[in-house]
Amino acid sequence: MKFIESLKEGMHISEVYLCKSKTIAVSKTGKEYASLSLQDKTGSIDAKIWDLYSPGISDVDAMTFVVVDAEVTSFNNTLQLKVARIREADAKEYTASDYVPVSKKDIEKMFAELKEKIKSVKNPFLNKLLTAIFIDDLEFQYTFKASSAAKTVHHGFLGGLLEHTLGVVKLCEYFCDNYESLNHDLLITSALCHDIGKTRELSAFPANDYTDEGQLVGHIVIGVEILKAQIDKIPGFPKKLSNELIHCILAHHGELEYGSPKKPALIEALALNLADNADAKMETFIELLAQGQDGATGWLGYNKLLESNYRKTSV
Repeated sequence: MKFIESLKEGMHISEVYLCKSKTIAVSKTGKEYASLSLQDKTGSIDAKIWDLYSPGISDVDAMTFVVVDAEVTSFNNTLQLKVARIREADAKEYTASDYVPVSKKDIEKMFAELKEKIKSVKNPFLNKLLTAIFIDDLEFQYTFKASSAAKTVHHGFLGGLLEHTLGVVKLCEYFCDNYESLNHDLLITSALCHDIGKTRELSAFPANDYTDEGQLVGHIVIGVEILKAQIDKIPGFPKKLSNELIHCILAHHGELEYGSPKKPALIEALALNLADNADAKMETFIELLAQGQDGATGWLGYNKLLESNYRKTSV
């Protein structure tokens, strides 16, 4: 099998991929064409069917496995497939696990590292809270390990939520080492819990799409609900500490227009916002560069999250 990460411009392929999405559009000349997002465990690629009524083009649906005959082309320095033939794949033609994108890092090793981060939190109430969420609740633990951190923008792969969470925690540890004003236990607890709502905001793979709860409520509010439910089970949990922790979760996107119900009013909330933003944008940039052609030295196009045209650093 030719995985998406191994494709090069000029190749002709006949492979099975998961069709994550399909839309019908109209070209400037008024001709209908189809735009598909195809995926395997190594990444995704845009595909175009320019002649929808060709004899080799069967009608396929999103979230199905498809056999694609195509030429690998390039558009704006990003690889793309020009589809000549396409049909739904038979079950015997693919192994489903080849089509779920997964973290390049070992998930169990990352989770063992996360448990060490929990041990570093010495406040008895916060430690008990983290233990209840990540260790004692085996169903949540399984879902957390298998979740992505986003649908497409960054860490959109199995284990992505765990990888992103650890990235944010490590940045927050750096802040704690350099800024004495920060409450270590509050900030690390906030970092560990900041995106736990994504376990319910996004569905499991291979769909990895927004749930109804995710669309209507969102991961920030869901995360607060999870926290409050566990806090209420811990006798004597200080109300002031509970409010401070919840504020950090509510404010971790930093700005109201970015989905935060509150702007940071605590220094720990500010540090969490900076760490979350840094890890998300760094991973976004890394993933964007990986989608470009090998050896491409030119500008790769405008990205909405980065709000900039971008390119690889010259060697």
